[in-house]
Amino acid sequence: MDSKIILMENNELRELKGRLLKLLEKEALRRGDFTLSSGKKSNYYLDGRVITLTPEGAYLIANIILKLCEGKAISAIGGPTLGADPIVGALGVISHIKGVALKTFIVRKAAKKHGARRQIEGPPLIKGDKVLLIDDVATTGKALIEAKETLAREGIDCSLAMVIVDRCEGAGENLSKAGLKLESIFTIRDFGL
Repeated sequence: MDSKIILMENNELRELKGRLLKLLEKEALRRGDFTLSSGKKSNYYLDGRVITLTPEGAYLIANIILKLCEGKAISAIGGPTLGADPIVGALGVISHIKGVALKTFIVRKAAKKHGARRQIEGPPLIKGDKVLLIDDVATTGKALIEAKETLAREGIDCSLAMVIVDRCEGAGENLSKAGLKLESIFTIRDFGL
């Protein structure tokens, strides 16, 4: 690939990430006393859905994830409900606009008790699909590990996870033990924390 094209793509990614970081800092980062879903106490909370459920945030996140996936031959992207839901929707739209063949899916905490009784929602995944698991924020990585286990029960293997923000509180290590490599758009250090 031409070095001018690579430089232009790197500049575009840097610009998208800069815009997203400002949005997260302004709208999603809160300071105070919080109990996280992991049960841990924290003096800050990053509410990813405040951004993933906005038009600008959804657009930025989907474009960044697609850029970061280039060359990885990803055929399906999804993750645990509720953090992944808006990201998956945005990825579906942006990938269609860009002409990228991409399946998206959501992993429920438990299979539905009615209808098709599925735990994995979306177009059917097949053995051999190269799957990327996503979520908004990772602390311990528990939701991503549970999603990987659900996929494995259906014969779908995945080895890569990506989040908007890694809180750097053990998710990388826990996911590694579960056979997942964690990548993040940002770490909490990017916010000066």
